[in-house]
Amino acid sequence: MTRKNITKRIKSINKPHRNRSTRSLLNGIPEGLPSLSRADRITRRVSHAGFDWPDLAGILAKMEEEIHEFLEALSSGNRKKIREEIGDLLFVVANLARFLRIDPEDALRRTTEKFIFRFRYIEASLHQRGKSLRQSSLSEMDRLWNEAKGKS
Repeated sequence: MTRKNITKRIKSINKPHRNRSTRSLLNGIPEGLPSLSRADRITRRVSHAGFDWPDLAGILAKMEEEIHEFLEALSSGNRKKIREEIGDLLFVVANLARFLRIDPEDALRRTTEKFIFRFRYIEASLHQRGKSLRQSSLSEMDRLWNEAKGKS
């Protein structure tokens, strides 16, 4: 199977299917799951059926392809295409996490908590100096961000 065929098949996973009565390996995956969890579950199912990259290099190449497509969409200014390409990037990242046996929801949750810790550090540090976020420069906030990175 060529990379182009794999790309077409994976992109078709994201398209809604009108006829749910058709038997599909993807039937039964709840639509109400968080999107990263749903993408993870979908890629796990198709992987068990043999529809997967043989190695990490294939997924990384796909990620590079999707970044290139995103940059093209961004330069076009077409909001619909930009949203679609961001979705493709998120999907391939979820697939990468699955391939590496990392729960994408957990990874994003941990990163979000790390971001919150660091941002609160910036706020508290500025408050101690009698400054607000708006009274601070981006370079000052970035310096504090880097300080917070050393503490988390």
